[in-house]
Amino acid sequence: MIALDIRPPAEEHAPFALTYLDATNAVLRSAKTPGLLALLDGQVPALRALVGGVDAETLHRGYAPDKWTLAESLIHVADVERVFVYRLLRIARADKTPLPGFDHDAWVPETRAAGRSLADILTELETVRAATLALVRSLDEVAVLQVGTASGHPVSARALAWMIAGHFAHHLELVRTRYLGRA
Repeated sequence: MIALDIRPPAEEHAPFALTYLDATNAVLRSAKTPGLLALLDGQVPALRALVGGVDAETLHRGYAPDKWTLAESLIHVADVERVFVYRLLRIARADKTPLPGFDHDAWVPETRAAGRSLADILTELETVRAATLALVRSLDEVAVLQVGTASGHPVSARALAWMIAGHFAHHLELVRTRYLGRA
């Protein structure tokens, strides 16, 4: 799908999305198989490899005072992906109803992350990503280029797919550098 692999221009997303779009740059440059689908397909296995040996103490500790724990951060990634995929579905189906924002910070305490294991969280992330990939792979060129409104800004289905990958890439880097202290 050619349109999907083209980074969305500024008119297809809110300014805040640049953080996520930019997070894909290094990964896509170094990829053996570049492209958004390949990036989406490889992210959960990359996370699994990164956190495979993490113990419960590390999982339930923040990297600084008043920061989310690693478990909370990973569940946040799954939650945001679900929201972005819902938006992507609605927009790809040409639904022009403006979609509201959400307060991801308010959701974190409701995840009850302290009672979850790493295996459980990773299974959830894999399941969410499998559904994301099924939807994204089903989209044709027309659907990918549909534009709607979310959080008060125009956004395309393509931009949402990129934001999903970028949000995950952003958090993968935080896990590596801040939670695990790896350069």
